[in-house]
Amino acid sequence: MLTKKMTDALNKQINRELHSAYIYMSMSAHCSFTGLKGFATWFMVQYHEEMLHAMKLYEYVVNQGARVELLPVEEPLKNFKSPIDILEKTLKHEQFMTKNINALVDLAIAEKDHATQIFMHWYVTEQVEEEDNVNDILNKLKLIGKDSNALLTLDKELSARMITVPTDFSRGVKAAMGAAA
Repeated sequence: MLTKKMTDALNKQINRELHSAYIYMSMSAHCSFTGLKGFATWFMVQYHEEMLHAMKLYEYVVNQGARVELLPVEEPLKNFKSPIDILEKTLKHEQFMTKNINALVDLAIAEKDHATQIFMHWYVTEQVEEEDNVNDILNKLKLIGKDSNALLTLDKELSARMITVPTDFSRGVKAAMGAAA
């Protein structure tokens, strides 16, 4: 059973995950507009991953017998100067998300909520992967510098990224994960 404090914190995290999806959709739109279709694909896959993150939290709150309370989603970032700028903003955002995930784990420990603490471990591991992936692309962009041919090569590389998470949650996350496998 979730405490009110834990429920409120999880509801705020659902909102943050939905906002993340919104940010990545905005980044994808920007990249499409600027002709970087591979970057656009990469960010759209990120959008779908963030929706999964939100839905896992949503379903966990429901399964714990608590109430999901959806909050307004903040307007996403939308002004980007360059591919490096967009990836630096992505990294900063993922670091913000990591901080929030860690705070949820800390709260679960303080609340002696072992189920939520265990549930949140998936998110802790996911954030390590998220930051590593963004750092990898950002480092490549820094190596590329002003080389437009290298940028187009990286864009092509990023276009190969495929959605590996479910996108239909109408029957729940567990069912969607089974269907996606």
